[in-house]
Amino acid sequence: MLERLQKILSARGVASRRKAEEYIEQGLVRVNGKVAVLGQKADPDVDEIEVSGKVIADRKEMLYYVMNKPEGVETTNIERNRGVRGNRGKNLASSDSSVSSVSSVRDLLPHRLKGRIYPVGRLDKNSSGLLLFTNDGVLAYRLTHPKFDHDKEYEVVVDRPISPIICRKIEEGFEMDGHKTKPLEVKKMAPTKIRIILHEGKNRQIRRMCQQFGFTVKILRRIRIMTLEDNELKKGSIRALTDEEKTSLLNAVGL
Repeated sequence: MLERLQKILSARGVASRRKAEEYIEQGLVRVNGKVAVLGQKADPDVDEIEVSGKVIADRKEMLYYVMNKPEGVETTNIERNRGVRGNRGKNLASSDSSVSSVSSVRDLLPHRLKGRIYPVGRLDKNSSGLLLFTNDGVLAYRLTHPKFDHDKEYEVVVDRPISPIICRKIEEGFEMDGHKTKPLEVKKMAPTKIRIILHEGKNRQIRRMCQQFGFTVKILRRIRIMTLEDNELKKGSIRALTDEEKTSLLNAVGL
């Protein structure tokens, strides 16, 4: 079926439609070996479409994984410790002690996935919880660009009891890096435990907000990314998203 090129490139995870139009205007897109023009249509099941000399992949070939990142592990694909190799199985760690020697999330990836999937956003080194990995550039863009709302939920334990009044003040947001943070949601779970739902993700935002009100974060764990949750995934483990999870997440970001 014939479709506009920018729509095809967006559906295949190459770029947003607007960015795809820029690629076409710059002469970076070819259809069956010929430079494409803006407004051109193609059949993605028949025509060979290239971007910067690389044939684009079908969205069916896109990979979607979720990891439960342990504390003490950096969110980076740079290989820092060549002596550590990720297990090739689904469960890469059966206990916290088994991941104590790794330095980055790359070390926890099965060998077959290294260089094929990348973390979406980041969790700071001392935080744990859900971290999405994919090779879908459009999904990554939708989940990380501040112009999109992308709910992420965190479980936070602070160093002393926190009052409902402080929770409400945190919800209002405050100035950070020259801009006021978007309003957020805070729910008190226990004297020192709260849940926070962010609609954006500034660097160390939760820790900095709590510090602003005189609290130190002792534990910070991400428990949800948009529609994606998994309370059973062990620390250091990674698994592929189910078809249902993938569809729900893509629908939630408008893909």
